[in-house]
Amino acid sequence: MTQKAGAGTGTKAGTSRGTVENDSFDLLIVGVGGQGTILASNIIGEACILEGRNVRSAETHGMAQRGGSVETHIRIDGRYGPLVPTGAADMIISFDLLEALRYRHFLKPSGTVVSAEGIVVPISAFQNNLEIPSADWIKEQMADIKLITVDAGKLAKDAGSILSQNVVMLGAAAKILPLKKESLLKAVEELVPKKTVEINKKAFLLGYESA
Repeated sequence: MTQKAGAGTGTKAGTSRGTVENDSFDLLIVGVGGQGTILASNIIGEACILEGRNVRSAETHGMAQRGGSVETHIRIDGRYGPLVPTGAADMIISFDLLEALRYRHFLKPSGTVVSAEGIVVPISAFQNNLEIPSADWIKEQMADIKLITVDAGKLAKDAGSILSQNVVMLGAAAKILPLKKESLLKAVEELVPKKTVEINKKAFLLGYESA
């Protein structure tokens, strides 16, 4: 891990702690279709429910099944709508460096981007033979924000399945999320396929320890 300074759903659980909109913890989870962004957002939502927290979310799938961009907006302890305004996100969890760059305009000045190290080439770029920026170039473009990068692929393999990268990323972000580690782990247990529970718990902990 490296660090640089630099159709929707809504769920309500419990009572909001805040009295104004800015009291919410605003989060985006972004990636491309097939990376497990929706499962990751569901795990956070379930952890909120376990803690009796108010949570609202909205998902945009678009061309997800073709490898297109997928985004989920999550507002914890918010009183208003589910969509995170531009420049208001406390955190962006990205499963791909290119998607982190694409959505960075949602981040507030004091916010943090937690991103996987890899780059997934968009289908449109592949079909049109477009040049794909390097990881170093993308990081340079985000040098003015707090960026944490995670080798999610390696950690997922260490956990036992490359498919657990989304849970690795949740673990890496867990120390910043306003939720208990135990609640997130319980949500992982409840939402992933039963035969993969132990792999995903290990993936979460490896991500958590890497942070």
